[in-house]
Amino acid sequence: MKSIDIQGTARTETGKKSTKQLRKEGCVPCNLYGEARGENGLPEALSFSVTAAGLRKLVYTPEIFSVNLDIDGKKHIAVMRELQFHPVSDQLLHVDFYEVNAEKPIVMEVPIKLNGLAEGVRAGGKLAANVRKLKVRAPYTQIPERLDIDVTNLGLGKTIKAGELQFEGLELVTPASVVVCQVKMTRSAMSAAAKAQD
Repeated sequence: MKSIDIQGTARTETGKKSTKQLRKEGCVPCNLYGEARGENGLPEALSFSVTAAGLRKLVYTPEIFSVNLDIDGKKHIAVMRELQFHPVSDQLLHVDFYEVNAEKPIVMEVPIKLNGLAEGVRAGGKLAANVRKLKVRAPYTQIPERLDIDVTNLGLGKTIKAGELQFEGLELVTPASVVVCQVKMTRSAMSAAAKAQD
């Protein structure tokens, strides 16, 4: 997994008024959740802000990154957990990060890449990816940039389900019944199959 450097500034005020002001200044309020626990035992968030420009490469991409966060000189390694956008303007409103370490497994969505020319496509079918990402669990250092799936032997009308896939060093968290990709029948494939039966 690639890494990206992001500079943040700790926030002392976290009310609506201060977050509104931050956004006016072109910054995005963020929280970092990690090992820190409050008196009630619940995870405690570190509040900080990042310029909208500083988050662009991380947010507007299909790729996944580990994030080297520098908040006022204090270093943290994290992954992006949750994004909030304005429902009308699509402005980025808030980002949650989760602190990671090399030992503790995390769950992340990883993009898939379908490799090879499927048998069913050669027979006139059309390859369709039903999902773009799969959820995996592993220490962040073992999570790849993408999951390669070989579709060479996928026949006409056939599917690959999550339960049929295995990736070294990763535990697949996506439910086994989820259809990852399939070769759909097309009109030309149907007529070719019908002619073959005549």
